[in-house]
Amino acid sequence: MWDFSIGRALGLMGRTLPFILLRMAVYFGAALAYVLVTGVGAGIGWGIGGFGDAGFRAAATMWGGVIGLGMVGVVMYLLREYILYIVKAGHIAVLVTLLDGDEGMPQGKSQIAWAREEVSKRFVQASVLFGVDQLIKGVLRAITGLVRGIIGILPIPGAQQFVSVLRAFLYVAIGFVDEVILAYAIRTRSDNAWASARTGLILYAQNYKPMLKNAAWLALIVYGLSILIFLVMLAPAALAVYLIPGAWSAGGIVFALIFAWSVKAALLEPFAIACMMEVYFRSIAGQVPDPAWEAKLDQLSGKFVALKEKAQSYRPPQAPSEPGPAPAES
Repeated sequence: MWDFSIGRALGLMGRTLPFILLRMAVYFGAALAYVLVTGVGAGIGWGIGGFGDAGFRAAATMWGGVIGLGMVGVVMYLLREYILYIVKAGHIAVLVTLLDGDEGMPQGKSQIAWAREEVSKRFVQASVLFGVDQLIKGVLRAITGLVRGIIGILPIPGAQQFVSVLRAFLYVAIGFVDEVILAYAIRTRSDNAWASARTGLILYAQNYKPMLKNAAWLALIVYGLSILIFLVMLAPAALAVYLIPGAWSAGGIVFALIFAWSVKAALLEPFAIACMMEVYFRSIAGQVPDPAWEAKLDQLSGKFVALKEKAQSYRPPQAPSEPGPAPAES
């Protein structure tokens, strides 16, 4: 069925509790911000709507809520590099260390502080990590497109309809894979993240069958649980909407989706990543990058070529030179 251990993944999550709590603070805090700012925006709109008739007040309340929701969305978009750098990559660094059986973290230093140092060694700036991550996602989409294309040309009745469903499903599934490639870059301890990511992608392509199979199972598990969470959250979301002036009718569904997203990002995603890391590192054990796959990816994806160019032009920051001995006085 699948090749990962659910018990081991849950055990890793328990051993990285500081990061789980950090993720909960970030994503549950974001969900709360969405609700509060949306409520404030709707309240302001409701107050402004008092200058008109009932229809104007309803429209003003709705637009106030939409503007509040959008404001938080913009803030989260602007913070995406920071969240990737501090929260996601830091958590991956600790998971990699524990998965390899190495406690790694020195005594007297927190997991989060240690992880921040490790990530900064591989990715000097958040923008570098974000750039590597975006190129990885582009290459993964190209690999998934290749798999989809192979299935599409098979003489299977209804293949086109099947491929349309498969395309949407695979794009969801590879959402758990890009951070596994980042895990490879951290695990190799290379100071050239671009080159490590390129090598990690070649190894992923060589093992795309087990990787996609397990990613598909995890997508079913994670999004199935997310749907259940969404249904459970409808009741408290409806209460939140009831407290908003004007009772924004669509708000219940929107808030339930936000609550479900926060649980998925805080708890379900690290579980899926721990599972995929186990499968990936076991699959690539003892392997070297296949030049045939490297050439195929060069032809398939411009972003893979961009990784090569970045790797070749990258120069690690120079450590400050030690001052030489003072010249002897004559």
